[in-house]
Amino acid sequence: MSRVPGQDRAVVVEAPRVEHHREPLGIGERTPRLSWRVLSAPEAWRQTAYRVDVERDGTTTSHEVQGQDQVLVAWPGRPLRSRDVAVVRVAVRGADGAWSDPSAPTTLEAGLLEPADWVARPVGATRNENPNTDDRRPSILRTEFEVRPGLVRARLYATAHGLHEAEINGERVGADVLAPGWTVYGERLRYATHDVTALLEPGANAIGAWLADGWYRGRLGWRDGFRNVYGDDQSFLAQLELVYADGTREVVPTDWSWRSAPSPILRSGIYDGEDYDARAEQPGWSRAGFDDSAWDGVQERRRDPATLVAPTGPPVRVTQELRPARVLTGPSGSRILDFGQNLVGRVRLRVSGPAGTTVTLRTAEVLQDGEICTRPLRAARSADSYTLAGRAVEEWEPRFTYHGFRYAEVSGWPGDLDADVAEGALVARVLHTDLERTGWFDSSDPLLNRLHENVVWSMRGNFVDLPTDCPQRDERIGWTGDLQVFAPTASTLFDVSGMLSGWLRDLAVEQLPDGTVPWFVPVIPAVDKWTPMRPGAAWGDAATLVPWTLYERFGDAGVLRAQLDSARRWVDLVERLAGPSRLWDTGFQLGDWLDPAAPPEDPADARTDRYLVATAYFARSAQTVARMAEVLGLDAEHARYAALADEVAAAFRAEYVADDGRMSSDAPTAYALALRFGLITDPALRAAAASRLAELVRQAGNRIATGFVGTPLVSDALSADGHLGTAYDLLLERGCPSWLYQVEQGATTIWERWDSLLPDGTVNPGQMTSFNHYALGAVADWTHRVVAGLAPAAPGYRRIRFAPRPGGGLTHAGARHLTPYGETSISWRIEGGGLRVEAVVPVGATAVLDLPGAEPEELDAGTHRRTAPLPR
Repeated sequence: MSRVPGQDRAVVVEAPRVEHHREPLGIGERTPRLSWRVLSAPEAWRQTAYRVDVERDGTTTSHEVQGQDQVLVAWPGRPLRSRDVAVVRVAVRGADGAWSDPSAPTTLEAGLLEPADWVARPVGATRNENPNTDDRRPSILRTEFEVRPGLVRARLYATAHGLHEAEINGERVGADVLAPGWTVYGERLRYATHDVTALLEPGANAIGAWLADGWYRGRLGWRDGFRNVYGDDQSFLAQLELVYADGTREVVPTDWSWRSAPSPILRSGIYDGEDYDARAEQPGWSRAGFDDSAWDGVQERRRDPATLVAPTGPPVRVTQELRPARVLTGPSGSRILDFGQNLVGRVRLRVSGPAGTTVTLRTAEVLQDGEICTRPLRAARSADSYTLAGRAVEEWEPRFTYHGFRYAEVSGWPGDLDADVAEGALVARVLHTDLERTGWFDSSDPLLNRLHENVVWSMRGNFVDLPTDCPQRDERIGWTGDLQVFAPTASTLFDVSGMLSGWLRDLAVEQLPDGTVPWFVPVIPAVDKWTPMRPGAAWGDAATLVPWTLYERFGDAGVLRAQLDSARRWVDLVERLAGPSRLWDTGFQLGDWLDPAAPPEDPADARTDRYLVATAYFARSAQTVARMAEVLGLDAEHARYAALADEVAAAFRAEYVADDGRMSSDAPTAYALALRFGLITDPALRAAAASRLAELVRQAGNRIATGFVGTPLVSDALSADGHLGTAYDLLLERGCPSWLYQVEQGATTIWERWDSLLPDGTVNPGQMTSFNHYALGAVADWTHRVVAGLAPAAPGYRRIRFAPRPGGGLTHAGARHLTPYGETSISWRIEGGGLRVEAVVPVGATAVLDLPGAEPEELDAGTHRRTAPLPR
């Protein structure tokens, strides 16, 4: 390790990361970008150069580059080919000219990058089925193969029309759940790459797969929904590749030679749950030597291999287990498990009893009159059942479904439920996309901390392969507007860069030729107002604002390059719709959706003019496309969209802002949009508008008066324009509607409606009454940036802004964030009449410390402690 004379801190480089992959096995990028963190270095050390050593095919090449870049730097070698393996190390040099030791190695491996690499075909059972029912029985498939001596590597490349879990020699392959996830299947079907070398043995081997309908052909959408949206077949598509020491490769593909049989799963659906009969199991079916002579053949189906893509983000996995906090008895005598937390997942059970006994679990988020309340689930059955085989001990959990729930009603339990629960016989298994946690917040207010925790749980429960609106009822789809408003918070709490960049590719695929962005991605059939697809502000603006958020938070200019055409087509469409007036004042709009003042039958009937909302977003998106073009060096496009943004802003002011700063819609969302989107630029008018916003908040008793659009903006609009105290009053209010009202009502996630649970403890009678819906939790990003005072000041946190703004009676607060450069943090405490602050800057980043009443101070890497007088 290199050392600077007189200093004893070695320069230590973390193993490099590859694109946005947590596990770079089977990646789809031919020239993957690399990132690394410098874990330690002497004081004031700065990187001046880096060297990437790439070992491929037994040869190591070194590539030295001058500069300070260490996030998403260009791949230095020749492009990867299918199946290529590379070992990458990084060393860095400081201003003293000394090189660090190389980092620990990262091994990356390419997936199947060419359509011609695929010889497998989708295969599945050929049983006669009714395609219009939810009761189609899933299948299991199998085949056997030989492994010669000298095996050095084995990879399983697998996907499905539907959902799958693979087994080799009786052992499950990987830990992925609900694979291959949900994409626009006709254009993009993800496959996963698994290292299965350790599961194989010389001689006879077997591979099998469980299948289910999933999103591919299962019921999707509201009420009775739609089936077979992507196809009516249930098929497994995989090829097992065996590489031997002599260099030969053998392939075991899915083809006509496989065999199929009915699964012990009797029915399975995303919304409805899973029914399983253990008496129908066939022990040893995925092991060699099993007699499958009574099994059926399979049918080969079609799949264009050009549509098979590698993942850009992590898969869904089980990440946590929770035991019941209580076992309740309802007025009817029902037995109900309370897990103490509204979560997303399913229940695993361990049970003993006579063969043929059926245990049923019905799930719900809330209780009503002491019983589980299933009305908010609408047409989702949300129940699982297990029929015992009669073995001494049986363990089971559903494979191909998930539920949003806190409570599980148990019926048919053959033993002492209370005693068995105490022994761990029923456990909730929490699942979501296995994202890396990056953001943490804490304060002196336990209710505020619980609110933040509720946001985290809502995000986990709704990031199940794609960003959904809710995880429990007959919906669970990727609403674009919900994600647009929540993307900054999501990017603070977890590393969503890979997951959301993949979802944006689906958004671009689903975008109509005229530029219309759908209300939800992937698109599914719908009725009423959602069909045909129409352009809508705030929802369609996900095409511009989500890529920009990913650039700001993760420093990824590549996502701007990939999404620029989609973003530009959206803005061009709105420009045509607005016409020369530059006012988008026609057509269907959702406006400030779910404003608390809107009537239950019309959630779009908000206090703020929906066309004011539309025009404000038009200006914001035009401005954002201009910024995207500027980053990408497209000068002509930058100038065009910047000029358009200025024209729209001017039209907005002329139409909606009076000479005294009052707005035509005298409502909080109108002022928040105008202030946060920079549509009022005159200082006097801004001050007047901000004062009116603060006055409106006070007049409402500090209760929320904004919907999906206004809520993520109102706190910043207040705090950034001289009304920090009012922003705290809004944050910490406990009356309904407010954030802390939900907490005091016992919420453990964010609700769809401010009053999903009414003050009298009853469930809101409206049709849209989800208790897990992250959009209104977007305030968590404000708590990080303003309450704690930690925000990016340059893309990817290369420069950090520490600007805590104490208030609301809090005596301390803090935040940590795992940036692309390393962990940064700030904590502050009010002591002895002063403000004591500690801030940590990771190596490779710089920061500005902006304390109330003090001049901003530049900070280098390291730990910094300051004391400042409290502002009066």
